[in-house]
Amino acid sequence: MLIEKLTQQENFSLAEKRIADYILAHLAAIPTIFIQELAEKTFSSHSTIIRLCKKIGCSGFREFKETIAEIVYTQRRDSAAVNVNFPFEPSDTASEIAQKMADLTINTLQKASRQIDANLLDQVADQLLQAERIFLFAQGDTQLRARSFQNKLIKINKFAILAEEYVDTQWNAVNLTDQDCTLFISYGGSNPGYEKIMRYLTEKSVPLILLTGNPNSTLVPLATKTLLTIQEEYDFAKIATFSSQTAFEYILNSLFSIMYTRDYEKNIRTLRENQIAMQDGLLADE
Repeated sequence: MLIEKLTQQENFSLAEKRIADYILAHLAAIPTIFIQELAEKTFSSHSTIIRLCKKIGCSGFREFKETIAEIVYTQRRDSAAVNVNFPFEPSDTASEIAQKMADLTINTLQKASRQIDANLLDQVADQLLQAERIFLFAQGDTQLRARSFQNKLIKINKFAILAEEYVDTQWNAVNLTDQDCTLFISYGGSNPGYEKIMRYLTEKSVPLILLTGNPNSTLVPLATKTLLTIQEEYDFAKIATFSSQTAFEYILNSLFSIMYTRDYEKNIRTLRENQIAMQDGLLADE
C-alpha cells in the first residue's frame, strides 16, 4: 500500500513527487539513510519529508524507514517469485509448471495476508451476519468465487443470492432494503454498471461491501467498507486470473471462518445434526 501511494502520488506537491521518485529509485538504500541526506539528495527540507511520510500513513520518518525496510526484506525474499501474468514458459516440463503454480499460489497468499486489515474483516463479518439477506455481485471468474462463498454460507444457515445469476441484476437491486447487505467483488473495480447500482443503493441506505484489487477504483468511494488485496495482475495481458482469484478465495474463506466462529459451538452442533439427517435420516440414500 505504501509503495502504491508513492507511485500514484495523489495530491503530492512537486517537492513531494521528487522525494517519492527518489525513494522508489533507491528503495534498498532508504532503510539506512538519514533524513538530512535524503533532503540533500532530493533538494528538499526535513519538514517536507516528514509531511510526505504522514501523507502516506506513517507517523514520521522513523516509522517510514521501518516500513520500507520490511518491504525491501519481503522483495528480497520473494525475488524469485513467479510472474503472475505469465507464470510458465512453453519449454517448461509438467513438473516445472506444477512447481511454478505452487510458488505463485504461495506468494499470492503471503502478499494477501500481509495486506489484511483484521479489524475490517471483523466488521464485515458482523455486518453480513446481521443482514436479513446477502446479495453477491460478481461476474466471470469472480462469480465462481462468489458461488463458492455462497455454498459455504449455507453451512451456517445464511443464504446468499447471486444477484446476476439469471440476469436479474436490476430486479434484485430495486428490491434491496437497508436490512440487507451487498458484497461487490471486482478485481479491476472498473464496472460502470456496478457504479450505477451502488449509487442507487446508497440512496436506499443499503450497506455496500467491496472486495477489489484496485485502491483507485471509482467504486471505492461508494462502498461502505472496502476489502483490498492488491496483486500484480494485469487487466488483459495474462494467461489467466490465477493471482486475483487465489487472493479473493483466501479473503472470502477468511471472512466465512470469522463468521463461523461467532457461534462456533452452535454451528458444530448443527453440522452434526445435519450430517445425521443426510446419512441416517429421511434424507439418507436408500
